[in-house]
Amino acid sequence: MRLEEFDFVLPQELIAQQPVQPRDTCRLMVVKRKEGVFEHCLFKNLVEYVSVGDVLVINDTKVVPARFYAKKETGGKVEILFLGKENLFWKVLLNPSRRVREGQLLFLDERRENGFRVIKRDAEGTWWLEPLFSLAEEGVFEKFGKTPLPPYIKAGDVPLSSYQTVYARVPGSVAAPTAGLHFTPELLDALRSKGVEIAYITLHVGLGTFKPIKSKNILEHRMHSETYSIAPEEALKIETARKRGQRIIACGTTVVRALEATHLKFGEIRGCQEETDLFIYPGFQFKVVNAMITNFHLPRSTLFVLVCAFGGKELMQKAYQEAIAQRYRFYSFGDAMLIL
Repeated sequence: MRLEEFDFVLPQELIAQQPVQPRDTCRLMVVKRKEGVFEHCLFKNLVEYVSVGDVLVINDTKVVPARFYAKKETGGKVEILFLGKENLFWKVLLNPSRRVREGQLLFLDERRENGFRVIKRDAEGTWWLEPLFSLAEEGVFEKFGKTPLPPYIKAGDVPLSSYQTVYARVPGSVAAPTAGLHFTPELLDALRSKGVEIAYITLHVGLGTFKPIKSKNILEHRMHSETYSIAPEEALKIETARKRGQRIIACGTTVVRALEATHLKFGEIRGCQEETDLFIYPGFQFKVVNAMITNFHLPRSTLFVLVCAFGGKELMQKAYQEAIAQRYRFYSFGDAMLIL
């Protein structure tokens, strides 16, 4: 499959820079796969498209304030994006990184009490830093950390609460599971009242999700591995409904990948803590997910490829052209799509 088959032209002005308030008043495009038709409404109208016995699966990961601004000893500024930890060392991206050297010190404050020593750069272009903190690590995130916004959002500092789902509870992501940003407590209550059961999984979103596809043949692309967990009681909700033939609605690509990866490994949904590098592309046989809530994604991205696998490549290209014509808002703070 050629990468160019998953391309489209998006006007820059359709890239959302701020979230809609209230959250559930963003627009919702409903795509009915069997009929090949689109309907347009608001996200709060989601309750009209669900049925008693449906299970809505959501990702309760919580975004950490993973962006830091540091100064080198020479005074030059460096942006640090925290990606994770291994033993005592931080794995990060640095920008700009051209003049960063091993052994250099990077300081977060003027008194130089909190900062890092640069250890090395690995083959993937990520850096390893040794923390040099007078504060506890939690205090460093709280005091110096900023919202880790994607580069296409130019609005400057946005409160972390705006880039967080209302049900976020397990810290660990450096990017939001954006399909869930549209929910409000009131809408979740309305879904429960309709007879929808809500199940939680946790997949911490890393930058691997957004790693661009560079190969002309998408089958040559390799996903970064991400850790996810499903509690036994949540797995039971999903698997019981699945065996009864009830609909499993996945909120976001992270949920789709976690559920389908679990079924691939175990032949069912069960409580587990696993890693997955599953790359879903057209031809994939979905065994768990029957419907999907998602945002509008970047062209040539693994996220758009996944959506094409689920909704059909031709239909999704038509849906995206419809969204552009109807002036939908795209990407993290944009509008939503429900694929039935």
